[in-house]
Formats: sequence, structure tokens, C-alpha cells
Amino acid sequence: MATSAASFLFQIGTGRHLMHPRVSSRSQKPMKTTITNSSENYDRAKEVKRFDDSKLGVKGLVDSGITAIPRFFVHPPETLSDLKPGPGAQPRQDLIPTIDLTGVDSDQRRSFIVEEIRRASSTFGFFQVVNHGVPLEVLDGMMASMKGFHEEPTEKKARVYRREIGTGVSYMSNVDLYHSKAASWRDTIQIRLGPKMADIEEIPEILRNEVIRWDREIKLLGELLMGLLCEALGVETGRLKQMACSEGRVMVGHYYPYCPQPDLTVGLAYHTDPGVLTVVQQDHVGGLQVKYGGSWLDVKPVPGALVINVGDLLQIISNDEYKSAEHRVLANSSREPRVSMAVFFNPGSRDDLYGPLLELISPEKPAVYRQFTLTDFMTRFFKKELDGKSLPNFYKL
Repeated sequence: MATSAASFLFQIGTGRHLMHPRVSSRSQKPMKTTITNSSENYDRAKEVKRFDDSKLGVKGLVDSGITAIPRFFVHPPETLSDLKPGPGAQPRQDLIPTIDLTGVDSDQRRSFIVEEIRRASSTFGFFQVVNHGVPLEVLDGMMASMKGFHEEPTEKKARVYRREIGTGVSYMSNVDLYHSKAASWRDTIQIRLGPKMADIEEIPEILRNEVIRWDREIKLLGELLMGLLCEALGVETGRLKQMACSEGRVMVGHYYPYCPQPDLTVGLAYHTDPGVLTVVQQDHVGGLQVKYGGSWLDVKPVPGALVINVGDLLQIISNDEYKSAEHRVLANSSREPRVSMAVFFNPGSRDDLYGPLLELISPEKPAVYRQFTLTDFMTRFFKKELDGKSLPNFYKL
């Protein structure tokens, strides 16, 4: 193991025992931490940097045998108090619609599907699709290879551990690690798919072929869904495609290992997605939740389904006809890791102006938002931590 990784495992202030990844629990005793958790001795910025420099990710921490999470992963009381339903309440799993796309090319069936998508996008901002045309072997292959990547040795993954995405590929733990209130219990690989795909040689070999196939299929599905969303707005089917809204694609592959203290942290903090549309493949473990009517709804895994959610930019383009929804992922309390992949669809041009579609503006329904460039929009997103809907609110007239 690299010196920085070993140093981090020894110095991290968990107040519990740590097991070095190369030390067998059958033959040697775990080494103990000597760092206290007292406020006067705790330097959060220093601990965060030490963790980042170690390139371990949370997977490496779990492999080390920790029994308590590092302090900078602990979320504030206002977040933790909202993690579980109140007394007697249970998370609802039956509200987020599952829409069958069978017969989407037939006139009669298509109008029914368009109405289902309109209703889901204007209320929940989330829905699942089945019979979507993406072959099962593509879904299974992508899921297996993504899990395989995250479970490779730390030294192998460290080759692409970086926060810059100049090559189009970056693996890290928490994109907002340095400016969030608390870190979340997950690792992520991010791969640029369009307008220009990442350097092929930079994509880890275990993922390379699967990413290329997955992107081809997901792009087709994204364009189909955008056409249906346009029809539901009453505008030309190809309107979003004309705006190149399927060209700026970025893929993320999240890995949520077992968390020893799931009541103290989250897998992904609540937020809305900034782009036009997000297509998500989740495994069977579960943990994704959507906020609706002041409550958190479970997005129950459905075999073969893909989860679709409206992004902030589509809410703005639709002049508030569609709603981007706050969502989060709970910390994984299962001994089995949770894996998910998402493709974020964004316009291909960063310098064009975006705002409500002119076709949707009238004296009765004036524009809700001002125009802006995608560069300004995305810069604001990445300069803030993942929280709520502050981004659309910033551009309101």
C-alpha cells in the first residue's frame, strides 16, 4: 500500500480499531488509532486532504476493517433526523410510476405513454421505464463490469484517481469532498461520453467495451424520451434534439459499500440533477429515495427497469411544466455493496443561451426564468455543494 494510504489508516480519528488491508485478522492483532476525536485536536481540512491523498476511497476504508466512520463523514443533526420515517410511518414504494414503453411507435399506444410521462414529470419528476429497448445483456454487462472496477485493488484504481476530468475519466470519493458540510459514503468513477468521448485508453480496461455499448444504447433511449417529453409539452417532437440536449453526456458509476454506521451518514446527499435528463440503472439493493409532498419515497428496484428523472435545466426549459425532484441515497447497511450507473444528458454547446422555450411563453404564462449560458449554469452547480434546488431559484425572474 502507498505510504499516504497507510498513514491515513493509522492517523484517522475514528476512535476505534483499524485493520491494515494487508494484515490478516487470523494472524495478527489490529493496529489501534491514537488520535482523539476532541474538537480542539480535530482539523477537518487536514483529515479530508489526507483521505483524498490516500486514494483509498470508502471501499478502502471498509476493506481496512473500520468499525466507525471518520468524523468528516458524519452529517449534521438536521440531515440525520430526516433519514428515517416518523413513528408508525413507512417509506412509500408504490407511488413512483413504472411506465411500459411497449408499442411506443404505434399512434394509439404512444399517446397513452406520452400522457403517463407528462403526469410523472410534472408531479414526481421521477419515473421508471420497462421494455425500453436496451438489451438485458448490455445492462447486466455494465453492472458487472462497474462492480468489478470498484472492487479492483486500490493500487490499480489509483491510476485514474483524480479530481480533474481533462482526460475524460476521473475516479474519486465525493465530487464535493472539499466544500460539503459532510462527506457521503460512496466512491465514483466519472466518464465523459459526449460530445467527444473520453480518451479510450484512459477508460479502465474492465469497463471499456461495456461503456461504449452502454452509451450507444442509452443515447438512443434518451433521445426517445426527450421526444416523448416534447410531445407532452405540446412542442415539436425533435425540439430538444435540435438544441443538442443529448450531446453533452457524462456517465457516473457509484459504489456504495457497507457502512458500519449508516445512521450517521448518507450514500448521496439530497440534491437535484442540474442537466436536462438523467437515466439511471440501479441494482437490487435499493436506497434511492425521492422527495414528494414533504416525504421521502423509496424508488423500489424493478428488474430490467431504468430510472428516469427530470433535471433542473429541463424544469427551466419547460417553464416549470416539469419538476426536478430532490433525491438522495441512504448509506448502505447491507453487507452487499450497492452499485448504480447514471448518464446525465446536457446540451452539447456551453455558450448558447438557455431558458424557457419560446413556444411555452404567453401573456397567460410568462417566462419564469431568465436566459443564461450553460457554462455559467454548470459552474454555479459545481461551486456549491449538492443541496436542494438553489440552482433553478437563482435564475428565476
